[in-house]
Amino acid sequence: MALGPQLRQPTLLAAMLALVAAISASPAQADRCNDIAIELKNQIDGIKISVNTGNMIYLTHPAAKELSLGCRGRNYSNELYAKTDRKPKPQFFELIASAGAIIFTIPKPDVATGSSRCIKRMGILRGDKVSMRFRRLNMECTRTKTEASIVVTRGKDE
Repeated sequence: MALGPQLRQPTLLAAMLALVAAISASPAQADRCNDIAIELKNQIDGIKISVNTGNMIYLTHPAAKELSLGCRGRNYSNELYAKTDRKPKPQFFELIASAGAIIFTIPKPDVATGSSRCIKRMGILRGDKVSMRFRRLNMECTRTKTEASIVVTRGKDE
């Protein structure tokens, strides 16, 4: 009978430690996402932070109709989403390259090359949805009759 309370104390202690670890890990993740959004705002002219909804931060920029930063999804560590007109202007590619370089910490020319290849591959032969991988980044480009969009992600294990 004396063995029962001794077994409960370590189990209770382990449960408390697990609870503290779970609670303290969440704000650090959100802080990192906010830090990236603030860094984007400070380094790219024209970006404004509009809405923060947990692990999705919506941004605005004159070169994009929609722009958002996603942090920690089920199968990605970071995500950049941008939408523009069907025929993107050079300013849009510049925005994607600058934002991607900051978010994914890779050289700006690599993001520029990958995003422009993805968007330019859409057409009659490959269709209106193209998925590709370039320099450890997953890119998915889609277009409709009036708009084109790109989603750039990096997997959790990379």
